[in-house]
Amino acid sequence: MKNYLNFESDIKNLENELEKLKDPFNQEGLSEVDTKKISKTQVELEKKLKNIYANLDPWQITLVARHEDRPKSKYLIDNLFDDFISLEGDRYYGEDQSVITGLARFNGQSVLVIGQEKGENLETRIQRNFGMMRPEGYRKTIRLMKLADKFGIPIISFIDTPGAYPGVGAEERGQAEAIARSIECSMKLKVPNLAIVIGEGGSGGAIALASSNKVLMLENAIYSVISPEGCATILWRDPKKMLDAAKAMKLSAKDLLELNIIDEIITEPVGGAHRDRDTILENIKNSISKNLDFFKTMTAEDILNHRKDKFLKIGRNKGFVTDPESLIAVQATSYNLQEIVKSKKNILITTIVMGILLGIIFLIL
Repeated sequence: MKNYLNFESDIKNLENELEKLKDPFNQEGLSEVDTKKISKTQVELEKKLKNIYANLDPWQITLVARHEDRPKSKYLIDNLFDDFISLEGDRYYGEDQSVITGLARFNGQSVLVIGQEKGENLETRIQRNFGMMRPEGYRKTIRLMKLADKFGIPIISFIDTPGAYPGVGAEERGQAEAIARSIECSMKLKVPNLAIVIGEGGSGGAIALASSNKVLMLENAIYSVISPEGCATILWRDPKKMLDAAKAMKLSAKDLLELNIIDEIITEPVGGAHRDRDTILENIKNSISKNLDFFKTMTAEDILNHRKDKFLKIGRNKGFVTDPESLIAVQATSYNLQEIVKSKKNILITTIVMGILLGIIFLIL
């Protein structure tokens, strides 16, 4: 049984009609299959799909990114890589099943694979904690990233999480520290690391693994600091304003590419990745292959500097410096601001002292 989103009612009706037309048996018994009507309905369905998915608003994109039939990390790992060997545990506390990690081969090349996994049904979603990683999950990925760095093995991460797990136990075990250490480790790697946002890229839970040389996104994925519902609740105290929040947050792949937050959009089949899994597998495979080849001739230092430069450039054409030489001007401005603050502090202290002296003189008189 297919699962449809609330804006796909027309698609649902057309697909149901198409199934009935293709079935030679109906309520009246055996009937002749009308091939002309089938072709006409098929064309109408494809046209409707293209029209709807070409005009999705940010909230609808969010719903597609969260679609329960959307390919998850485990499916992608099973179908994109050979000889996958699972590696588990953080060597401190235990195993976190919300993130799959292990060594594998991609086109014959050894790689470390990391995938945040939400689960395919209720049982596995509970087992995987709905893709929300705990501290031991981040510490596991840190351990394995260091191992990959030591042996010169590229790292490929699949991002799909609403955010890091905010439970009491996770906080007691140092959730924020684990996320920060994961970002630090990612930024220090001297091997290429690719991050692919396949569904939701939620907050620090995502960026802990997405501090990469290349950040790629599926066409209908989202990547943001908070969910639209959370944003609407904070700003307007009304979670129903999630559409306004989604528009303001610029969380779609198209918006993020324009802002240079991500590096590439991986095209999805019309109607979303869940409608044609073979096509999305091929598109992801081609993108990974192309981006791994990009780093083949680079030295370890070049790879490290590529990653640093990438993140330092983010936002510089939106009010910050536009070239490295301009950093001198920024430093000079910072120095001037410090001098101004110091002078203001001196004026404030002088004013207070003068006020006290005047008060004493007034009392004496």
